[in-house]
Amino acid sequence: MYRIGVDLGGTNIVSAVVDDNCKILAKGSRKTNAGRPAEDIFDDIAMTVREAVGNAGLAMSDIESIGVGTPGSVNKEKGMIDFANNLGFDKVPAYHLLNKRTGCKNIYFDNDANCAALGEAVAGAGKGVKNFIAVTLGTGVGSGIVVDGKLVTGVNYAGGEIGHTVIVFNGEQCSCGRRGCWERYASATALIQQTKDAMNADPYTSMWDNVEDGKIQNVNGRTAFDAMRAGDATAKKVVSTYMGYLACGLVNIINTFQPDILCIGGGIGNEKENLLAPVRKIVKAQTYSIHAEKQTVICPAELGNDAGIIGAALLTE
Repeated sequence: MYRIGVDLGGTNIVSAVVDDNCKILAKGSRKTNAGRPAEDIFDDIAMTVREAVGNAGLAMSDIESIGVGTPGSVNKEKGMIDFANNLGFDKVPAYHLLNKRTGCKNIYFDNDANCAALGEAVAGAGKGVKNFIAVTLGTGVGSGIVVDGKLVTGVNYAGGEIGHTVIVFNGEQCSCGRRGCWERYASATALIQQTKDAMNADPYTSMWDNVEDGKIQNVNGRTAFDAMRAGDATAKKVVSTYMGYLACGLVNIINTFQPDILCIGGGIGNEKENLLAPVRKIVKAQTYSIHAEKQTVICPAELGNDAGIIGAALLTE
C-alpha cells in the first residue's frame, strides 16, 4: 500500500510517496509563496503529489490516500483549514480543493506539527513511548502532543499550539494576534531577527563576515551559531538569549505534561547538541519536578524534515 504525505510549510511544499514501512520512495516539491490565494497553493500541492507519484514509478490509482500537514488549525470532520496565520488561510475548504485537483477520495488533514509528532512517535525519536511531545523550530514554533499513544487535538482539533502560549506578557506582536508568544522568541524567524538586531547594533561582529555578500538580508538560522563557535562575543549573547527563550517554553511544556520524551526538530533543531546540551542545563534547573527521580528526556528529532511527511501519510479518519 502506498500513501502520499504532504508537508505544506510556510516556505516549501513537499510531497512524498510513503510505503507500509514508513519509507519514503520519492518526492516532489515547490515553493509555497505564502500569501497567494489558497486555490493557487493547492494547484501546486497537486503538482507536487503527481510529481512524487511519477518519480516513484507509480500511478495515482496506486495511491491509497493523501495526508496533508498544514500550519494552523484544521477541522478534520469538514476537511477545512480553519485558520493558518503563516499562510493567510481562513476557512479554506481544503478537502474539496485537493479532491478536485487529484481525484483522490481519501484525503486527510492535520496540523503540521501534529504530523511531525506522529511521524516521530511511530518511526522516530518517540517510537515505543506512550507520552511524547515534539517541538519544531522553523518559520514558527510547532508542537505535537502524544498521550497514551494518541494525538491530543482538543475539542476543535486545534489543541497543542504551544508556540502560541505567551512567555512575555505584552511582548512582541505575533501574527496570531497575541503578544509575547513563544513563537516570537524561539522560532527560526525569531532567531534571525535577533541576529539582525545584534548585527545592526555591532558593526564589528564577525557575523557580518558569515553572511553572503555581507548583506543583512542573507542572515539565516546558522549565522549566530557559526559565529558563536568561532568565539564571537556578540554572537554568544544572541545564542545565549535565544536558548533562554527556548528553555522557558520547554520548561512550561514539561511542567504541564511531564512527557517521557520531548524531541526538538526543525531547522534550528539541526544544531542538535550544540543547542540541546546548554538548554538541558537551563531546563533542569527550572522544572518543577527538579527533585524527581525520573525526568523528561530532551533529545533531537530523528527523522528531520521527513517527520511531517511520514506523519501526514499515516493520517486516517
